[in-house]
Amino acid sequence: MVSFGLATFLCLSIGRVSAGYGRYSCSTNGFCLNAKLAWMTQEMWSAIVPTALLVHSLWQGHQLCLDQALLFAMFLMHYIWRSFAYPWMQRGGKPMPAFIWAMASAFCMFNGYLQGHSILQQGGGSCSGRIRLHHWLGLATWAAGWGINLHSDHILRNLRQPGETGYKIPRGGAFEWVSGANYLGEIMEWGGFAAAAWSLPAAAFATFTLCNIGPRAWQHHQWYRKQFDDYPRHRRALIPFVL
Repeated sequence: MVSFGLATFLCLSIGRVSAGYGRYSCSTNGFCLNAKLAWMTQEMWSAIVPTALLVHSLWQGHQLCLDQALLFAMFLMHYIWRSFAYPWMQRGGKPMPAFIWAMASAFCMFNGYLQGHSILQQGGGSCSGRIRLHHWLGLATWAAGWGINLHSDHILRNLRQPGETGYKIPRGGAFEWVSGANYLGEIMEWGGFAAAAWSLPAAAFATFTLCNIGPRAWQHHQWYRKQFDDYPRHRRALIPFVL
């Protein structure tokens, strides 16, 4: 996953490749799927696969520790919302190329298994029943990131009035500091999750997230600056006051 993340980063940043969906979608990307249905059916595996692993483990009579329950809650809360609520709340949405959907679906299946299996292995089968400092710090970072992500999505969702088309400058919340506020929130989420899990699989996922959507935030930032002459000059791409 780390290698795949680094390769993705190189393609999106140095290679100047834009992920072919959303505002970067075009008719040359082949067969396309309905945006809402494609998003749900690609993301849902990140909720379904670890849930199936959890149910199977409990069915086998294994005990779920407090730290494991916390990690499952953090992971599944994000993906249940992201899979079954978020896409249907969006207005419009450009069709998604089938090959992008297929790659995203495969990744979500793999990552859902990787994170679910890793959480179940926490503690080596013995429960301490303790929530340590890194759990609290990770949970606080995750919660702050999830809040930023949800609020940023709300701002983006309500940029256009009914019947309007085209793009507008997002304002309010974390968008006052960065162009990729929703991406910043998601990077914080999985960084917090990695801190709470304190495991290589979680750290690999956080690394992949940064490598995947970090360059996309930069692409958005450059796109906004080209499209709008009055785009706020103080606004950064991803890291407030820095980058």
